[in-house]
Amino acid sequence: MKKALIIDDERLARSELKKLLADHPEIVVVGEAVNAKDGIEKIETLRPDLLFLDIQMPDKTGFDLLAELERSPQVIFTTAYDEYALKAFEYNALDYLLKPVEPKRLADAIHKLHQQDEKERLAAASGIRNILGENDQVFVKDGDRCWFVKLQEIRLFESVGNYARVYFETNKPLILKSLNALEERLDEKVFFRANRKHIVNLRMIERIDTYFNGGLLLEMRGGEKIEVSRRQAVKFKEMMSL
Repeated sequence: MKKALIIDDERLARSELKKLLADHPEIVVVGEAVNAKDGIEKIETLRPDLLFLDIQMPDKTGFDLLAELERSPQVIFTTAYDEYALKAFEYNALDYLLKPVEPKRLADAIHKLHQQDEKERLAAASGIRNILGENDQVFVKDGDRCWFVKLQEIRLFESVGNYARVYFETNKPLILKSLNALEERLDEKVFFRANRKHIVNLRMIERIDTYFNGGLLLEMRGGEKIEVSRRQAVKFKEMMSL
């Protein structure tokens, strides 16, 4: 069973999608939102597993909404415009449905959702989510180049769509892992989720400055400056205080 939230400023579009979802009883619509602000509030209160998210809305775009979340639920974009498809997949979207949504395309999208869930279930069953310590060595491959790297030498992971960029020494290879998947396997005493796009090695922080809106700005050993969102800044201060 998946809890879904529909975020769309068009009442008719929300209504039509709910009708189509009636054929998929494993998806339970727990709420609707009429814009990005409303959507963020309802994501926090309803904790959906899945978003059906419009892109063009009056206050902010669907992309803006996702940028404000610490962790995004699974996302299926629903939009009248096809020019955003490439950008949508940079946000790890499961699918991109053009309005009016066709029943067959919706069924395909939900099938992708089930496939992804099954992959994660199998990964968990095989013990692949064992936590990695800072002394563990990982194999990193980017194109023809390969490295064996100790986790303690990695100062930063950065989300790039379905990939993550790994920062160590002067290298910045891309690996086919999402930031959420990496976060599940990394020791939270060493690696901290600073914001939606970055996980930092706490031992590689050179300097901490206050930032606007109650956030923090971290300067890493390699010179990278990483913003800690306001919500994560509270957690960061609790972790780092005596």
